[in-house]
Amino acid sequence: MRRIAFLWIGLAAACVALGAAAAFETRASRLQAIKTVGIVSAIGEEMSLTQAGLTGLGNTAQNVPISAWGLDELIVQQATKLLSGRFRVQPVNYRRAAFAAIRDSAVAPVNLLRSDPFKELVRSDVNPQGLDAYIVITRAKSKLGNGRAVEGVGFAEYRTLLANYGLIHALYEIRVIEGKSFDVIEKRAGAPLDNTGTMRIAGPSGAIDDTFDGPTSSERLRAAIADLITRSLPVTLGDMHLIDSQ
Repeated sequence: MRRIAFLWIGLAAACVALGAAAAFETRASRLQAIKTVGIVSAIGEEMSLTQAGLTGLGNTAQNVPISAWGLDELIVQQATKLLSGRFRVQPVNYRRAAFAAIRDSAVAPVNLLRSDPFKELVRSDVNPQGLDAYIVITRAKSKLGNGRAVEGVGFAEYRTLLANYGLIHALYEIRVIEGKSFDVIEKRAGAPLDNTGTMRIAGPSGAIDDTFDGPTSSERLRAAIADLITRSLPVTLGDMHLIDSQ
């Protein structure tokens, strides 16, 4: 009886392994078939200012507009440069605000059950249609050390009894959406960088010591955020097998 049970367990494990291998092969073959792509980016319209830790309890994050920084244009330019070695990248038109407006439901099971909302938006809002795939880059979420959620582009200050820590983040996720079936072929969050500081976050982020006060603070903050994006984007695209690993 035990021998039969072990045989069933072994058979089940083999089926799982074969299924995973088949899924990987299918994803790889679908990526291999892509020749033309369009790039959509919608992460850089606003920046969150978050306080957390001992004195941050009860504080709500503030959002400030940063569309003038041109972060989405920077992302499209960088992604085009990186992807052009393998794909024919074509410019596309889309309503950035429509992509930026999509948020996860506060009820977690709803997010698991509903279809990916970006699929339909690519079908209805992106022109031209008919490309092999669309690379869609949108905000992602992560958590600070105390479990507080942060999203997209932002600056977070975390306070303890002994010290204050400043952190900037540019959290994004990339979807590869097939241009005919609108299936999500691949999806991955932006790769973290050198997260060696006291306060860490899953995604492109970095500790800062500057207070960013004074007349040049906005430009210095923009440059720091742009640096996170330009350093993490090739790593993330490499992890997705869209470019050679950097």
